Amino acid sequence: MARKRDSLLTVIAMSLGFGVVQLDVSVVNVAIRPIGDALGGGVAALQWIVSAYTIMFAAFILSAGAFGDRVGARRVFVGGFALFTAASALCGLAPSLGVLIAARALQGLGAAVLVPCSLILLNHAFQEPRERARAVGLWAAGASIGLSGGPVVGGGLIATLGWRAIFFINVPIGLVAIWLTLRYATETPRARDRSVDLPGQLAAVVTLASLAAATIEGGTVGWTRPGILAGYAISLVSLLAFLRIESRRRSPLLPLVLFRRPTFSASSAMGLVLNIAVYGFIFVLSLFFQREQGRSPLQTGLAFAPMTGIVLATNLSAGRLAQRFGIRQMIALAGVLAAVAFAGLLEVGPSTSYVAMAAKLIVIGASVGLIVPLMTTEILGSVDRSYSGVASGTLNTARQTGSLIGVALFGSLIGAAGSGFIGGLHTTLIICAALLLGTAALAARLPRGENRSR
Repeated sequence: MARKRDSLLTVIAMSLGFGVVQLDVSVVNVAIRPIGDALGGGVAALQWIVSAYTIMFAAFILSAGAFGDRVGARRVFVGGFALFTAASALCGLAPSLGVLIAARALQGLGAAVLVPCSLILLNHAFQEPRERARAVGLWAAGASIGLSGGPVVGGGLIATLGWRAIFFINVPIGLVAIWLTLRYATETPRARDRSVDLPGQLAAVVTLASLAAATIEGGTVGWTRPGILAGYAISLVSLLAFLRIESRRRSPLLPLVLFRRPTFSASSAMGLVLNIAVYGFIFVLSLFFQREQGRSPLQTGLAFAPMTGIVLATNLSAGRLAQRFGIRQMIALAGVLAAVAFAGLLEVGPSTSYVAMAAKLIVIGASVGLIVPLMTTEILGSVDRSYSGVASGTLNTARQTGSLIGVALFGSLIGAAGSGFIGGLHTTLIICAALLLGTAALAARLPRGENRSR
């Protein structure tokens, strides 16, 4: 009984870790307009509030997973939560846009620790595959609660206490999660052969930062300007350097050999394309509700609620559906349905009623809720347990890189001179539909009987 209690409370603590990461995504999207009104800045500046967080998240998540494997996931998780909590308080106190963006970067670094280390701890606590699948489903559900509740809670906080309150809410959550982890989670064995890959880490940061900067600024000043082309060139050279570094190191940040496994490579690619579509769309949809339709932050939060709320229900049912119909089939079906829903939104304009959009938004949310826990379970099951940190880190790096590209690209499309907001929105929807069809195609290529280490 005590073991079951400790395991359950461990799941709750890990879910809070993933939950605050997702809470911060959805809350900040609702707060975009009031932050801009208070601290200034156009669409490009608002993109940096999201992208500073995502760059650090994506760039450091692999190191965080490897570091958790090396020195113990519990102590690294607690340290990451302490950093995230302190950075959240700094965001709430930020006197200027520059300070807010810097604090958001620190939050992203903390988030980079929380996600992979929470999965390492779950993988350690639940060693039987079915128990682990249920635990991952609950972990994903915690994130879904943060994602779904964030818009409404954030809108309410902004309406009553102002936008700074959306960051302060992370402080009590962080303190509770740290206490639960120290009290109930067991430390993981240390893998002394894992080292921090500093050259690879530097190359990853340069690659993502230059990619984001070129994409965000390109929508403002033009894609063919020398500075923009130079940014993309730096990103490409840094990426090639990263791959060369990783192929030569004895203990790489990202073992490229893992991509020879079909499940590992397909799941990583799904994470990338799914997040380009979903998180880029969420950013654009928030601006649409607030700037084009004139909704308040609270009204925007309520508009998001059905889409994000359904994610929780499908997270909880994903495992049962996969056992009955198969993981490949469920991910492929979800991808196709989401693509159809994105295409159905092409009729949207400033005067479109919310009722006309709601069903399609719910389908998108339900599809995402099915895909995420299934591809997470697949990638964890495709590697030896000692590589669980690397596997979870790789998937989340792919996902956060996708989020970075999506926000930067779609924000630039709606901010580009001459295209107009609605024209940019429609282009965004076409890209999203194509990307979800790509997700379905990748799912169809998952091997049926791959030999997996547990």
